[in-house]
Amino acid sequence: MRRLFPYLRFLRLVRGPIVKAIVYGIIYGAASGAGIPLLVKYVFPPIFQLHGALELSTVVLIAACIPTVFLLRAVAGYLNSYYTQYAGVRILEALRGEYFEKLQRLPLSFVQSRQTGDLLSRGLADTQQLQFALTLVANDGIKQPATLLGSLVALAVLALTSQGVLLLLVCFAVVPLVIFPIRYVGRKVIKRAAQMQAELGSVTGHFSENLSAAREVRAFSLEDREVARFGTHTHALVVAQMKIAKYAQALTPAIEVISAAGIAGTLVYAYQSGIDLATFIALIGALYTSYEPIKKLGSLNNEIKRATAALDRLEVVLHEPVTIADPADPVPVTRLRGDIAFNHVSFAYTTDAPVLRDISTSIPAGAVCALVGPSGAGKSTFANLVPRFYEVGAGAVTIDALDVRALRLADLRRNIALVSQEPVLFNDTIAANILLGRPDATRAEIETAARDAFAHDFILAQPLGYETIVGERGAALSGGQRQRIALARAFLRNAPILVLDEPTSALDSESEAAVQLALKKLMQGKTVLIIAHRFSTIRDATQILVFDRGVIAATGTHAELYAANPLYRSLYDHQSNTALPPAAL
Repeated sequence: MRRLFPYLRFLRLVRGPIVKAIVYGIIYGAASGAGIPLLVKYVFPPIFQLHGALELSTVVLIAACIPTVFLLRAVAGYLNSYYTQYAGVRILEALRGEYFEKLQRLPLSFVQSRQTGDLLSRGLADTQQLQFALTLVANDGIKQPATLLGSLVALAVLALTSQGVLLLLVCFAVVPLVIFPIRYVGRKVIKRAAQMQAELGSVTGHFSENLSAAREVRAFSLEDREVARFGTHTHALVVAQMKIAKYAQALTPAIEVISAAGIAGTLVYAYQSGIDLATFIALIGALYTSYEPIKKLGSLNNEIKRATAALDRLEVVLHEPVTIADPADPVPVTRLRGDIAFNHVSFAYTTDAPVLRDISTSIPAGAVCALVGPSGAGKSTFANLVPRFYEVGAGAVTIDALDVRALRLADLRRNIALVSQEPVLFNDTIAANILLGRPDATRAEIETAARDAFAHDFILAQPLGYETIVGERGAALSGGQRQRIALARAFLRNAPILVLDEPTSALDSESEAAVQLALKKLMQGKTVLIIAHRFSTIRDATQILVFDRGVIAATGTHAELYAANPLYRSLYDHQSNTALPPAAL
């Protein structure tokens, strides 16, 4: 229960509804726990014992107490459930919002190290489990103790007015016994709940992975394999769920058997003590209404155990430190010139061998710098350190002699435009996707950026023009169209630093020609980093950095490197098949 205390702060968001739910829960508990047994004791006997001696109006008045108590109980129960449900959905909204916001703040290294489906499961299923437990605590944590207390008060009144303390002790004797199955089941449930939440994450993860690879599944005829794998995951989830059900569903019968034993003991004592039927029935009613909340509190205990397992998974994200954040006292900047320098920079994704080792180089403002080298040599990592997607392990990355760690992330990244090999478009309109480059841009500026990217004409040919929805990840558009919208976004941003991750490598020749023309215009007057996978894209480079196993092996122009650096010459010749003279590029 203590684990949930920090998250009870979410209840502050719904103070009014929660207070109402608690008040109505207390009324419900009093009407259930004390009202019904006392009806049996004090309403029924006068009618049957004084048969014929009461006026009809008096009988009607006495009988009216019954629907009055049940009406009070029903209205209070309804309002308690309504306000609890309202509070629950608001808490879920806040909890998921906090989880999602934390994901936005965490570094890329954390997000990329986790399975997407598992993060989805934590944000959807685990938050819902925690929300359910919080609202259950707010609801049954008040209503059921109030019912139990009302029942115990009724028992005390009935026992003390009938046979004294001894009968009261007999009635109460069984109550502690029901604690044992609650504690036993709780220990079992918490272990199984953690397993179930993990298996649910696996199912969601496989589902997400399959949908994102729909084309590959069909291309390689993997349908049957995927169905079998999904069946394996879902079967493991069913096994985990049934293990929880085995223990959780045994709790209620166990408590009922113990309760029945208590009622039987009371029956024996009542016979020996000569207790009248009306008093005995009232006692049984009070005992029953005292055992019922105990059962529900046992179920509440199980839900808290499940919530604890969900909380363990959520806190992996919620407690993860945000290692890349704004500095306490950021240096104010507007538009940077674009002088980039790496000063003895080292970086590693994990504790394994570093990806970059003691890198020192400078790229002057306005230079077009190509990053070349074998796969895994560190080109993309080098470029990703400039917008501070990752934090350097040692050394410093500076822009205009300012350490990137001294700048607000928004200020830094506003000065950098990124065009990737696989541009990501959101499931929104074309205009909204371009507008991401500069959210305060006018419609005229959006269309100007689209014209610069040679995208305006094909956009107008879409069913709704700029208001056409592009689909998830831009699925409604071709690769070349997606790339030109990404370029339009970069034109609109008009940042002094431009990072190009081989933006033409996946395009057909016609689309590549249009994108190349747009790129020439986009690169004018900017500091450009080109992550080059194909050497045909570096013909406009004024500076080339050759990466090899985490270090810069050589720096220079194409002609200089082709003549003096064996690695560069080997990479170039391998792509071009023939050793073209340097002037050919």
